[in-house]
Amino acid sequence: MNAPFSVPGASGNPEQGGGPSGATTFQVFAFFHLNLAFSSIEEERRDAMIANCYWPLLKLAAAHGPLGMEISGYTLEEISARDPAWIEAARAAIARGEIELIGSGYSQMIGPLVPARVTRENLRLGLEVYQRLLGMRPRLALVNEQAYAGGLVGLYADAGFDALIMDFDNPASQHPEWHGETAFLPQYAVGPDGRRIALLWSNTAAFQQLQRLAHGDTGLDVYRDFVRGKARAQSARALCLYASDAEIFDFRPGRFKTEEKLSGGEWDRLAAAFAAVREDGAAFVAPSRVLDILDRPGAGQALVLESAACPVPVKKQRKYNLARWAVTGRDNLAVNAACERIYRGMAADESKADWKELCYLWASDFRTHLTGKRWTGFAERLKAADARWGIAAAGKPAPLSTPAVADRHIDIKTATLSARLDRRRGLALSSLHFSGHARPVLGGLPHGFFGDIALQADWYTGDCVWEAPGEHKTTDLDWADTRIAENAAGDVLVEGHIQTPRGTIEKRMRFCGGSPRVEFDLLFNWSSWDKGVLRLGHFTLLPDAFDFKRLWLSTNNGGAAERFALAGQTIDHGAPVSFLVSSSFGLGMTEGWAEISDGRAALRVEVDRCCAPLLGLLTHRPARRADGTESLFCQLQLSALELDDTRKPADFMPGSRRFRFCVSAA
Repeated sequence: MNAPFSVPGASGNPEQGGGPSGATTFQVFAFFHLNLAFSSIEEERRDAMIANCYWPLLKLAAAHGPLGMEISGYTLEEISARDPAWIEAARAAIARGEIELIGSGYSQMIGPLVPARVTRENLRLGLEVYQRLLGMRPRLALVNEQAYAGGLVGLYADAGFDALIMDFDNPASQHPEWHGETAFLPQYAVGPDGRRIALLWSNTAAFQQLQRLAHGDTGLDVYRDFVRGKARAQSARALCLYASDAEIFDFRPGRFKTEEKLSGGEWDRLAAAFAAVREDGAAFVAPSRVLDILDRPGAGQALVLESAACPVPVKKQRKYNLARWAVTGRDNLAVNAACERIYRGMAADESKADWKELCYLWASDFRTHLTGKRWTGFAERLKAADARWGIAAAGKPAPLSTPAVADRHIDIKTATLSARLDRRRGLALSSLHFSGHARPVLGGLPHGFFGDIALQADWYTGDCVWEAPGEHKTTDLDWADTRIAENAAGDVLVEGHIQTPRGTIEKRMRFCGGSPRVEFDLLFNWSSWDKGVLRLGHFTLLPDAFDFKRLWLSTNNGGAAERFALAGQTIDHGAPVSFLVSSSFGLGMTEGWAEISDGRAALRVEVDRCCAPLLGLLTHRPARRADGTESLFCQLQLSALELDDTRKPADFMPGSRRFRFCVSAA
């Protein structure tokens, strides 16, 4: 048998050592995520999931609790309809203190990808279900899929939660200044408006170690050594032993071909692990008890979890980034656009709104490993909701009938801007100068502008690039059959048709006369949308127009507007994680805009989310020009499609794809 922890004051009794008097206690806690809407599980298997996973959890809690249980309102309603006895048993376990309820909302939706109003409704509806079925409201909330943004802090605080649970490893990778004990103590998460909420950490390595033990991949001695290695004498510490799915024990979701084979007795192995940890001297506590040590040295720090390089930290490996639920899956972009139209329709007529239905449709499970059968049913339900509540998409502009332009370069001038287009490069913007700015702010940078070989390419603004594994790039950087007209409002309208190997791209641009603004309306007449990456816009800053030591970016990632300082930072949201995963990070732009400014010159990029809620990808890095002088490379792309393990080409709305966005002087 392993030697016990050398931690004075430790006790197996959760009422001893868990509060302020147990200064040197090594506290451990665990919680299980329950989700009947699990993407890869057919609905007819849900009864088996309750029997094989949810009942054993209550048994485990009775013998080895207290344990946390995080569950959505939708899952509770489904269990209540299928097995009401489980609801009563869970309610009793909560009353006895064997289970601590952890909230998540009505559905498991990705907060940094939906408007703040939708998250508010999701939290409200979830709390109503908890109260109705379990007779209480939870103090703690798990950030759904642990996709965190600072703007969410105020939404959870307003809903009445005392604390959030969030993965430590991903935000910590961007904050080397956090000291070593930060990971083992409760802290405060601070939002962009200065509001804060208490914070408990989950631990990726710890929960994966427990999964390996339960699946028979490692032994109990190995697991005990791992947990014992996290204790420190004369130091208060808390470790989250488990923070993941309940559905993977004595049951297999069928999500991956590499899943361990069922060996049986997995819940028994969990029981043995918890008993061993307690026997070794750790204090097994309810998750909320960890908040009792917020006043200890090193605890209670006011932390900003997000950063410009990682604006939305997510759980586990980097393949779990924001693109996963935004622009991959089975046509996630079109699905999210439909949800946005429904949201706008409901917000416009509250008397007819059904927020529960919208929260159900915006759930993350429909955007990852959804089975073909469930995809068909979901798509039908979403189309019906769009027809009932959705606002109409913007009408397509009429084609121009003016003569074709013969010149390569086209100079545009209105009362508010001047621009040059390159017809040889698909109407890419060579330069764009807004009135009120001292010089052009966007445009192209020629080959050789930078001395760094990694940047020695032609850089454009307003172009489109498609890349697929094993294929040459497809771009719109070719001759555009172009027509130009001017309307009564003083707008200059430009229409171009670019032939590509995949089909025609129709590009329409409006250079506004009444405001410093350029609008893009793109139509991709492509017959195939298979596995690939499509990025649009490529708004390239002209470095002479900005003081790059004062540059910042602002946008919404599901809540209050967030502002990220860019000076001196190297940021590459669109960098691939692997051959399988094409991007690393992203900007939700949930209110439809992002701004880049140095306090003098400011740009605002907007997207029509009802047409396509594109994902923002920022690239920013200090660079030197070919002559050796200090400079900057900064570009904001809009992603319409990325690659990862969830991508399964399928059309929610077949036919041509349309994308609308604009750039203006802010």
